Amino acid sequence: MYLPENIARLKDIAYDLWWASSAEARAVFRMISPRLWRESEHNPVRLLNSIGQPRLNALANDPQFLNAYHLLVSQYESDLTRNDTLVATQYPQINHKTIAYFSAEYGLHSSLPIYSGGLGILAGDHVKTASDIGLNLVAVGFLYPYGYFEQRVDRKGKQHAEYHQLKLIETPLELARTPDGEPCIVRVLPDNSGQSIALQVWKIKVGRVTIYLMDSDLEVNHPEDRELTRRLYGGDKSYRLRQEMALGIGGIRALKALGIAPDVWHANEGHAAFLFIERLRNEVEQGHSYHEALERVRATSLFTTHTPVPAGHDAFDLDTIAEYFSETIAKLGISREEFLALGLHKETWGDAFNMTALALNMTNHRNAVSDKHEEVSRLMWPSYGEIGHVTNGVHIPTWLSQEWRVLFTSLLGLDWKRKFSDTTFWKYLYSIPDEVIWSLRLELNKNLQRFILQELRKHHLTESDADLVVRGALFDPNAFTIGFARRFATYKRATLLFRDPNRLSQLVNNAERPVQIVFSGKAHPADADGQSLIRDIWEHAADPRFRGKIFFMENYDMHSAKFLVSGADLWLNMPRVPLEASGTSGMKAAINGVPNCSILDGWWCEGYNGKNGWAVSSLENATPEEQDAHDAEALYRLLETEIVPMYYDRDLADIPRAWVQVVKESMASVIPQFTSERMLAEYVQKFYSKAANGL
Repeated sequence: MYLPENIARLKDIAYDLWWASSAEARAVFRMISPRLWRESEHNPVRLLNSIGQPRLNALANDPQFLNAYHLLVSQYESDLTRNDTLVATQYPQINHKTIAYFSAEYGLHSSLPIYSGGLGILAGDHVKTASDIGLNLVAVGFLYPYGYFEQRVDRKGKQHAEYHQLKLIETPLELARTPDGEPCIVRVLPDNSGQSIALQVWKIKVGRVTIYLMDSDLEVNHPEDRELTRRLYGGDKSYRLRQEMALGIGGIRALKALGIAPDVWHANEGHAAFLFIERLRNEVEQGHSYHEALERVRATSLFTTHTPVPAGHDAFDLDTIAEYFSETIAKLGISREEFLALGLHKETWGDAFNMTALALNMTNHRNAVSDKHEEVSRLMWPSYGEIGHVTNGVHIPTWLSQEWRVLFTSLLGLDWKRKFSDTTFWKYLYSIPDEVIWSLRLELNKNLQRFILQELRKHHLTESDADLVVRGALFDPNAFTIGFARRFATYKRATLLFRDPNRLSQLVNNAERPVQIVFSGKAHPADADGQSLIRDIWEHAADPRFRGKIFFMENYDMHSAKFLVSGADLWLNMPRVPLEASGTSGMKAAINGVPNCSILDGWWCEGYNGKNGWAVSSLENATPEEQDAHDAEALYRLLETEIVPMYYDRDLADIPRAWVQVVKESMASVIPQFTSERMLAEYVQKFYSKAANGL
């Protein structure tokens, strides 16, 4: 591929995931070739590698394309160089401080599958927003050449995990280089065998932010060590321990080799907590006493915990930890017992080295991800002092549908893109005519239908008509559509609606008020219970009572999520209280005019205002059976008596006026309160500014 000089900056933009949240960038790449853009799965690097030279030469002489191209380049340069960012104008005290952000996964775009679910999507939105607001942040993680799995569900509802190797030539990755220009390779020693593991460091640009991704799949490593970073969340306990040592310790060494000296260190969940041990070791090697070093590390470190579910907190055998870290213990000049105490929380976890306990012990700054989650976290970890909270938010430019973008630009001008957190500004939504809102919502319903039918083409030659119906062949864009999409873990109660099949059948088969439900999501390959939920949904979808009313959309990822969170009519979330730390899928739905019906847990405790959706108050101090019975009854009652009737209560213009008011209220209340811009501003105010000054 040779890009003519007058369109050469297409490569710069393709190699910067800034484009993933720019509608203008996506439009320009689509102009190159709509067919190849679709076939490349919206990956501009792959697109440019597959386009023919004659087409590129023609584009270089096409006035319409050149006009769009120059506008895009202007926007790109403006976004990356403007000096009136939120940080520069409102938080100058941190303008020149560097934040190091460690996460095991990043959800940036579906073409780079190094994420599994909410944690990674949150990390991706965190990084994108840091770029938007001008925060000097560098991020660290793993490349995962085989990524997370692609989900295939067979005719019996059994999930199959398929792994596909990334073609690096089709990704926007570049080798990270040390200040002397050499490829950055660091080594870690994650056991006592004497065999170190080499980690190749890559980099990827996201606007102003650079993410450094480590990869152990190198010929110099032993075969088993090459596997260490191949897949996201694979392997047994030993594998996870060695992987987390590589993330925390290797990440510190990578930044040091690259000449980056952060002022603040932020661990996103406990997977990266060994970074604090490596920092502690470095401080002692620089001449500080152990206790001085410990306080220096704590004062400049932040830890975000994301889960109140015990299985979400990694814990390892004490003897194994002591063996792996024997050299570090000697360097620190402390006893084995003192070192192991850094990760002990016997009240809850017994004799195990817990990564969350380690992170809490090693940081002065700690946060949960919602107000409710702060309360739960303090009860879970009573001996670790204050745990604050920053409620999660979503990156509006990534998750707001193109249809809403066009409408806002036509009615509000371009100014709306700078007003995400302005509550007063978004009250303008109430003045938009109901028929405009309703027409747009109907178009989004049809977009979801088109996407489902497009996905069905992958199966139409190999499956029966009945199987295609389960996958959505009879999806009706005019029926009331409930969306339920998330990771399939048992506490999320994906099958609560099936508790009374006869009652559900009456609800979905009402000829005058038809209802349909679209499920989507993956279960971890090792989670048999989560996979059984998928089979249960599939079997219900195939049941004659529900055929054509319940659908399962396989391989839920960022791309399919955008259609579902905007194309459903109601977003359903029924976790077992109090196990939902925050949740962000409901936020993505709400900003697209899809009201929530949710258990009062996680973010919905703060988001629900009585007018922007529906809430179920669960029984917190009850048995699971009592909870399920109570919550299912409350859900059925809401759907039967309030939600579905309101949707179908139309005036002479066939517009459900009351429903449209809920849509407007959902958007006006959630957009400014749950934008990731507000989230990052809170991190700066509450934690980054203090940690940067060692407070």
